[in-house]
Amino acid sequence: MTVLLGAVADDFTGATDLASMLARGGMRTVLRLGAPDADEPAPGAEAVVVALKSRTAPVEEAVAQSVASWRWAAQAGAEQCYFKYCSTFDSTPHGNIGPVAEALMAATGAVQTIYCPAFPENGRTIYQGKLFVFDQLLSESGMRNHPLTPMTDADLRRVLGTQLSDGAEVGLVPWATVVRGAGAIREALAALAASGAAHVIVDALTDADLAALGQAVADMPLVTAASGLGLGLAASFGAAGRLAGGQPDALPQIGGETLLLSGSCSTATNDQVARWRNDGAALMQLDPLALADGQETADSVMDWLRGQAGPALIAATQPPDAVEAAQRALGRNRAAALVEDTLATIAVMARGAGTRRFVVAGGETSGAVAKALGAERLAVGPSIAPGVPWCATLGPNPVALALKSGNFGGETFFADALESAP
Repeated sequence: MTVLLGAVADDFTGATDLASMLARGGMRTVLRLGAPDADEPAPGAEAVVVALKSRTAPVEEAVAQSVASWRWAAQAGAEQCYFKYCSTFDSTPHGNIGPVAEALMAATGAVQTIYCPAFPENGRTIYQGKLFVFDQLLSESGMRNHPLTPMTDADLRRVLGTQLSDGAEVGLVPWATVVRGAGAIREALAALAASGAAHVIVDALTDADLAALGQAVADMPLVTAASGLGLGLAASFGAAGRLAGGQPDALPQIGGETLLLSGSCSTATNDQVARWRNDGAALMQLDPLALADGQETADSVMDWLRGQAGPALIAATQPPDAVEAAQRALGRNRAAALVEDTLATIAVMARGAGTRRFVVAGGETSGAVAKALGAERLAVGPSIAPGVPWCATLGPNPVALALKSGNFGGETFFADALESAP
């Protein structure tokens, strides 16, 4: 099976998000966690998604890993590169979206690329170049309080412009053009290219808009987007008769206990943790300050966990004021590292005790847990919520993983995950 699409994602949950969209669109998809070695054989799939932990990495490191991952996919035959970032465009004034996109343009030979973080199914839409989270501008949503990448500007042209090389022009294909279909989008992109705009924000309000965009950019060497565009691109490959078709392979039945871990402090995850607590389910709340002074440890959490009769949630999820207090006391990086390292250690200890199904909330936490568990290649299974599939490691003794972006899922997400666990 020939690889058609090579995707590079800047965090682990975003990678599973995109993989689920491509699989839903009919592409045989394999998820590769972590940057592959240059000589590593590519999987037998139509789409391969490489999950990096590069969103908040130093710019040079993010660029190097992203370009190397694309070259690995290109060696396997991939014709199009998909740079996947969050549907809330998570980044800093210096990157990493802009620098990585420019490097991938050079690596693929692209003279122009598009930026479209829209994901209408999860309430992310773009109008006149401004990103909305449901009915709020991005800058007025809970993302303004993100502990690592606070998003305080909804104007994507302005946000991207600060990250690109001097003199780079950012254009816009407005919704009035997008709604006219793929031909109109192509014409608008060509006109912008002729005027010197190599970087183009594209409005999208509906799934139909993303389907039209998928057709319009089917021949573009590089696209950059959230996961929503995945369905449109998969449909384009399908319409061209390039997909094998048929039903994807089912995940193996794994069974056993499921451990729920949450390091995300997003508004959505706070609501999900609160619902779990209010439903009377087992919950241990971690405190970064207690972790720092040794009052809480992975060992003490495991002692508590052994006393629980059913599924349990270990959460460092806190509201914004508590996050700010921990960061003031410990520093932003240390507070985050304490949580990620502790949850990853707990996951390894739980697997040693027989747990083989894990639900993890938060991009950075998911990366830490998956790496600690040694997960490298995942088969993609059914979705728990839009953008959050169950996956299973390939090879003997598979482990099931559901890696959730902090902003995704409804209030009952954790219960929903248990109900559909393989």
